[in-house]
Amino acid sequence: MRFWVGAYTPDAGAAEGIGILQAGDADSAWASGPLGMVGTAVAASGSPSWVALHPQLDVLYAAHESDGTVQAYRRTGETRLAPLGAPVPAGEAVCHVAVAPDGSFLVASCWGDGRVVRISLDAAGRPSSPVIAAAASDPYGGTDDAFVVETPTAVSGAAVPDLAAAARALREAAGEEYGHLIPDYDALPETDAESEEAVAGARVSRAHETIVLPRGLLATTDMGLDLVRFWHSTGAGLRLVQEVALPKGSGPRHGVWHPSGHLYVVTELSREVFVLTPDAEGRWRIISGEQLLGTLEGDTAAELGTSRDGTTLYAGVRGSDTVGVLAVRGAGEALQFTALAEAGTHWPRHHVVVNDMLLVAGQLADEIVSLPLDPRTGVPGRVRHRTASPAPTRLLPMR
Repeated sequence: MRFWVGAYTPDAGAAEGIGILQAGDADSAWASGPLGMVGTAVAASGSPSWVALHPQLDVLYAAHESDGTVQAYRRTGETRLAPLGAPVPAGEAVCHVAVAPDGSFLVASCWGDGRVVRISLDAAGRPSSPVIAAAASDPYGGTDDAFVVETPTAVSGAAVPDLAAAARALREAAGEEYGHLIPDYDALPETDAESEEAVAGARVSRAHETIVLPRGLLATTDMGLDLVRFWHSTGAGLRLVQEVALPKGSGPRHGVWHPSGHLYVVTELSREVFVLTPDAEGRWRIISGEQLLGTLEGDTAAELGTSRDGTTLYAGVRGSDTVGVLAVRGAGEALQFTALAEAGTHWPRHHVVVNDMLLVAGQLADEIVSLPLDPRTGVPGRVRHRTASPAPTRLLPMR
């Protein structure tokens, strides 16, 4: 099975452009075999950190994070891509693109300036005519609120130790022979959401993802202002339908739509997964939430994915480099934390479930690994295969 690999290029990593990963046999629907990089499908500067497919055409879209643009690529061969049209400006640090099911438009989310941008697609899949949606406003207005997420403190009220400083001290004490065994928690990527400004809790808009929901509805996450925003697409752009505020300082990052009718959202800064659902009138609200227990202060959650049958959620956690496992309970309205497994690589930026395997992109380890999933519990096991891959940030199954 093969995957498109989004990655950071030399402005923030070492990739040449959009890569291709092979897991097992190329024509198999299983990904349990050895991993290997086939090569670079297209050289692309500006860090194509997120890629998405057109629903009908052989066209791939990339969010060029460093350039602030969205570029379309058409497939010209089994392992080759070529630019389709000119890059379309989106916004500062565009980090995600989602394509409408009918292929008529895509939505770009920009972490740097908080923009949510609707971009039209023509019959050939070529993007144009970006329209910036209404900007987000802070639902907390800079004031205290009952939902404020408190910063944990150690026993007896002592301050929580700085994780990066502790790691550096431990490496120095261990010396050259054993220092490499201490996790490098202080190596944070400057281009990702864990900049000093984000960790400090600055209240600025940080759009991060668009989730396509049924009946033409779209949901976008705003990590900086703790919002999930709901939209309808119109000929003039995106029309805001509703906003739901998550706990202050939680940092909603990514979400998944579940067949039960619920939207699950993982929060980057508070490391929780919230369950949202619409009422009879279509108004969305939070009905439950579950913490990723065992994570460390300073950790940041990344991707959220589901098992093939929808009974299990997987949340990647960077820092302690783990994967939180949550069981879907009831009719999808509740989640139960079941395990915190080792990711097997450093800085698990993205992951994807393929049948009985979890593939994980270790951004700061410059590698991709595969973890077998226990058929009874769904918990990931130890690394089965790994392959070198420069600064991987997105794994997208090929059609």
